Amino acid sequence: MFPIRMQKRACTDTATIQHFLDQARTGFLGLSSDDHPYVVPLNFVWKDEAIYFHGAAGGRKIEVIQMNPQACFTVSEEYGTITDPVPANTDTAYMSVMIFGTVERVSDITEATAAMQGMLNKYVPGYYDKPLAQSHLERYVSSMGSKTAVFKLVASSLSAKEREVEAGHMFYPGRSIHSQ
Repeated sequence: MFPIRMQKRACTDTATIQHFLDQARTGFLGLSSDDHPYVVPLNFVWKDEAIYFHGAAGGRKIEVIQMNPQACFTVSEEYGTITDPVPANTDTAYMSVMIFGTVERVSDITEATAAMQGMLNKYVPGYYDKPLAQSHLERYVSSMGSKTAVFKLVASSLSAKEREVEAGHMFYPGRSIHSQ
């Protein structure tokens, strides 16, 4: 969609991107309606070129998606500060992924159950002794009285950037220019 300005930071390795998205815990869904931005932190799973997430079947997020399903999902992890004798060369080690696309409600119960199972596998691996039943997803109502809905952001474009950790150059408390 938009080219990465700093091309030397671009990451195009799909295995690296997949691994990053598999381990990252929180992503931010960016939405907009009536020229008002709305960004929501979410648990998610990256599966079949789409970001899957869930939430209440009603509320502000749903209203905004209905008005404008175009979205951006951003995931970023900071790995520390890279020191340098020249202050202007001090940098941050990180990885980030931005996924642009359209949000859709997942109406197929098999797909929705697979997405929820993917989230359970990601966030509580090995905790449950059997797979999530479709009937659980069909019948579940939260303590606030709302049904759970599963959504997916189908990627139309994806960009990733990274600045790898530089062993021996990472800042830690107590480190100073004199301890180099």
